[in-house]
Amino acid sequence: MDPHIIGLIGMLLMLAMIFLHVPIGVAMGLAGVFTFGMIRGNFGPALTLFGTETVGKVASMELAVVPLFLLMGAFATVGGLSSDLYRIAYALVGHMRGGLAVATIGGCAGFGAVCGSSIATATTMTRVAMPEMNKRNYAPRLSTGSIAAGGTLGMLIPPSIILVLYGVLTEQFVKTLFVAALIPAVLAVVLYVVTIWVLVRRNPELGPPGEELPWVEVGRALMNGWAAIVLMITVTGGIYAGIFSVNESAAVGAVLAFVIALLRGRLTMKSFWLALRDTAATTSMIYLMIIGASIFTYAVTLSGLPEMIVNGIRDTGLPGIWVVVLLMLMYIVLGSIFDTISSMVITIPFVFPLIIGYGFDPIWWGILTVMVIEIGMVTPPVGMNVFVMKAMLPKTTLRTIYAGVMPFLLADVVRLALVIAFPALTLALVDFFALPR
Repeated sequence: MDPHIIGLIGMLLMLAMIFLHVPIGVAMGLAGVFTFGMIRGNFGPALTLFGTETVGKVASMELAVVPLFLLMGAFATVGGLSSDLYRIAYALVGHMRGGLAVATIGGCAGFGAVCGSSIATATTMTRVAMPEMNKRNYAPRLSTGSIAAGGTLGMLIPPSIILVLYGVLTEQFVKTLFVAALIPAVLAVVLYVVTIWVLVRRNPELGPPGEELPWVEVGRALMNGWAAIVLMITVTGGIYAGIFSVNESAAVGAVLAFVIALLRGRLTMKSFWLALRDTAATTSMIYLMIIGASIFTYAVTLSGLPEMIVNGIRDTGLPGIWVVVLLMLMYIVLGSIFDTISSMVITIPFVFPLIIGYGFDPIWWGILTVMVIEIGMVTPPVGMNVFVMKAMLPKTTLRTIYAGVMPFLLADVVRLALVIAFPALTLALVDFFALPR
């Protein structure tokens, strides 16, 4: 049988298993072994892929940062750092009209820098920010929309787990990806704040102004939040200043978050084991998907299917920018159905060769990929962040949350268009610091 046909059958087999609710990592691994065995006509060597790829990924130093960053985020949550960051933002801008929503965006950005997870950020900030906004009579659609949209920042702001995985899967430097994400992350925060300002200017009742705190209270909030600030500066500043490698920074961050939670008296034996359990469960899920993706990528590359797809699309004469736009639409749909990691690992074997074939920069594409999957996290009809919030806020309707998210989605589309039109927004700092890529 033609290897291209075998590769196509393998891809369809993978999708069929996923829709039958087989775990994505398992589905990709089994489809990869089937494809490799059919091409070689012998399933003996194909089965060895389970061993070689598992050993390779478990021994990978690049992937070692994943459990460390996850552990750091777990200890940061136990230590109450999200509340500290929110109080700092509230002390600075809470007195403005819509200020609590702006503080929520700021709190999400800060917690994203010590968490690296979109869902974890949205979950934590729902607990912290929603009661405060309800207390001050904020419109539900503004409060839920700002939390859902702000939660997506956890995926983009370094250290980002999904950027680490993109770097491993495509053999790009993780530190370079972290630096490339800085300007788009700042742009996201700015556009979200502008969105809130426009909304409350048009309808002041959406976000009434809060009480203006004296500078003494602002200073107290900053002093009480010193631990969160130190953790952010240590982890991100250490990477960018060249003091730590990414792996070292993850290890230092995990230890520092543990010490902060311990000194605050929040780290009980129960919370400690829960943090370890959650980290182990998430790490296992990620490693399973990465191992499965590696097996599937190896097999499908051997079939020549990605090369055939790339050549077929290029032969149509379709301009590269339109290919990018179509891929963006595809990722928005996938991001609204699958979780972020699944969306990326399923498509990389086919999409990455296409992007490279058109001559686009892989670092620029990595940031774009994360941004557009991030948009899918709040896009109807699913949107993982929205459903997480709905589960935590049973009295709030999905219609209210989606109505609140829509203005922020418009801001996301503007940001996406800017980064597509001006690649320098992602590559300027990379070139300035002469980072490898």
